[in-house]
Amino acid sequence: MKSTIEELGPTRVRMAIEVPWGDLDHAFGEVYKELGKQVRIPGFRPGKVPNRILDQRLGRPVVLEQVVQHAIPEVYSEVVRENQVRVLGQPDIEVTRLDDNDTLAFTAEVDVAPQLELPDLDDLKVTVDDVEITDEEIDQQVNVMRERFAMLTGVERAAEDGDYVSIDLEATLNGEVLEDGTTTGMSYEVGSGNLMDGLDDAVRGLSADESKTFTTPLLSGPNAGEEAEVTVTVRSVKAKELPELDDEFASTASEFDTLEELRDDVRQRLQRVKTMQQGAEARDKLVEHLLETVEVPIPENIVDREVDWRGQQLERELAQAGMNWDDYFSAADVENREAYDADMRKNVTEAVKTQFILDAVADAREITVDNDDLSAQIVAQAQRSRMSPEQYAQQLQQSGNIAEFVADVRRTKALAQLLEKTTITDASGNVVDLEALRPQTVHAPADSDEDAELTDAEAEIDAEGGPEES
Repeated sequence: MKSTIEELGPTRVRMAIEVPWGDLDHAFGEVYKELGKQVRIPGFRPGKVPNRILDQRLGRPVVLEQVVQHAIPEVYSEVVRENQVRVLGQPDIEVTRLDDNDTLAFTAEVDVAPQLELPDLDDLKVTVDDVEITDEEIDQQVNVMRERFAMLTGVERAAEDGDYVSIDLEATLNGEVLEDGTTTGMSYEVGSGNLMDGLDDAVRGLSADESKTFTTPLLSGPNAGEEAEVTVTVRSVKAKELPELDDEFASTASEFDTLEELRDDVRQRLQRVKTMQQGAEARDKLVEHLLETVEVPIPENIVDREVDWRGQQLERELAQAGMNWDDYFSAADVENREAYDADMRKNVTEAVKTQFILDAVADAREITVDNDDLSAQIVAQAQRSRMSPEQYAQQLQQSGNIAEFVADVRRTKALAQLLEKTTITDASGNVVDLEALRPQTVHAPADSDEDAELTDAEAEIDAEGGPEES
């Protein structure tokens, strides 16, 4: 077999491949075997029809066409593997020669990963924001804890903001009661504004067993957007009583004996969260620096396909939610589809460039991925997806995304090593402790949820619960 590779550009090549007839024996064998099972010829049992009879009955061109279809993918994959071509997507195939009992020749044009020239990566520097903890932030977190220990006490007065009311709701449209717009005994915090427009104004000032009717647009269902009449009836009013901020509260709400000790602990937790935020900022700025300093040619076919796929995925999600593009543009403050596509193309282009850069870094540093790397990332992603590591690994295998997952882990590892070698200082010139950033370095930068890596630390501070009833 002969093959040559011609560069058509920085991200596309044409492979010219010639296959001697003898190398097609396997393909002929598979094709004749399959045709022998399908064709029924009198005097021959299924699967026992001689090859020459199949040629006569079906026509030699038909047989050759199927041999070509069977052989080209195998031959193409072999050439890619032997020449270590990093292909992106499916090739455009053209058969250029088919001489029976002589030669099969074809070309394959395909997008490939570009060869990048990396700058010196041994003296990287990034600057991040200072970490500043204010008394107001500490007060806010302590008040969150205080809210968790609030008590609800029944009162004989009209409802006010901050009260909890038990309410019945009945929605009607064109005089007919909507089944999915009726509920009883719902607990609602007056003034929270998290249920429907107009509810707070209606409930505010009502006492137990008093009702009021107001109009509001329906948020979902077949009549979404239409104005419905909603009658709200208050069944009870309860005031929220917060505990005093003193040492007794601190010992009840935490393992600390004094309020001062509790506030010191909150300060330390906020410090950890903000230090982790510094790590995320350092990671993002490092990626931004690489994008600015490394010239990365982009195969537009890859970007086009990704933008189209994301648009189709969002369209399916909108349809499932009973929404259309105009609803999405209004909610996301996007002008129109052109603006959405432009922003998406920019994001996809940066993501693809980032992947190419990190692949080049991993190649230059000969970074490999072992079972421990894969296991750690599977566990991390499984936790984010709220499933077991076994379930996540099975999902990876079933979706056929294992190769891309391994590639992402390798890129993540490359970025982690770069971040470890990068000098990180805050705006005041202080060097940021890399050990405190280590949890951040396990997350890939492209299209990831930046806040996810802060979840555990923030949960220590922001855990909330509803007030208890007395």
